Amino acid sequence: MTEFVFFGGKGGVGKTTVSCAHALECAGSGHETLVVSTDPAHSTTDVFEQDFGDEPREVEGYTGLSAMEIDPEREVQDHLQDLKRQLNAQLSAAMVNEVDIQLEMAHQTPGAYEAALFDRFVDVMQTAEDYDTVIFDTSPTGSTLRLLALPDLLEQWIDRLVAKRKRSIDRYEKAAIGNREPRRVMDGDPVLARLQQRKERFEFAGEVLRENASFYLVLNPDELSIRETRRSVETLTDADLPVRGLVVNRLTPEPDPDEDGRGARYLRERVATERDRLDQIEREFDVPVVATIETRVEEVRGSLLEDVAAELDMGSTDEQSRLE
Repeated sequence: MTEFVFFGGKGGVGKTTVSCAHALECAGSGHETLVVSTDPAHSTTDVFEQDFGDEPREVEGYTGLSAMEIDPEREVQDHLQDLKRQLNAQLSAAMVNEVDIQLEMAHQTPGAYEAALFDRFVDVMQTAEDYDTVIFDTSPTGSTLRLLALPDLLEQWIDRLVAKRKRSIDRYEKAAIGNREPRRVMDGDPVLARLQQRKERFEFAGEVLRENASFYLVLNPDELSIRETRRSVETLTDADLPVRGLVVNRLTPEPDPDEDGRGARYLRERVATERDRLDQIEREFDVPVVATIETRVEEVRGSLLEDVAAELDMGSTDEQSRLE
């Protein structure tokens, strides 16, 4: 069964680097692995120095590793066009223009981005049977948490829509008079069928997220990142999506003992501050620190990514489950 791994965290903490390094680690352990990025900056392309698109593509130079990049803006537009096609096939010509206007307005509102992106995530999860591990390099924490909260919220929303639709059909049928037979609109109603399909889709997503997914948060050793991570842990836990581990990224390397210049003194002070922060994280969080990664002077790619993967040393998620 495919294992899904999500790496979250505030913007700029290094989620893409950690996601790609863990993907490399899983592939190196013999697991057929897919890393999925939703970063509009195409960071996965930069890390692997190879272009990726909306469909999985093998990463050159590595066995058992593939990557794909989901374009969030394009997903929103595709989501909108798909809704228009479905509704236009079921509505009268007089209503089509008004519905199009309403849909355009709806897709400018908060939540449209997350809904479209979540749909694409579900597509990936439903077609992941070729992979042992799928790793999601998710968007910044706030958007990610709203995204992961969607299954329950949308299931409840759809249940209410289905109930209203059934009442509407029932009233329409009861209004039939004279010699006309009431039309059995309920049977085969396209709107009800579509709502039921969506409900099943969200139920699937909710089950996968709770039963077959692992959540990790990436943070840096600074107060802002620690506070953001604390909120994320609480929110995920409240949603019954417990965080399995924390990855503390961008720790400052300590200078050699014989170095005593201004730069060395600065680095030692910074290392001491970060060590205090790391102690704070380990003391205040119930979630374990599963890896610490030192910062690099260059962008992490190629052989540097392999170094980070070795430093990460998280093991595959199924191996961790057995240890637990």
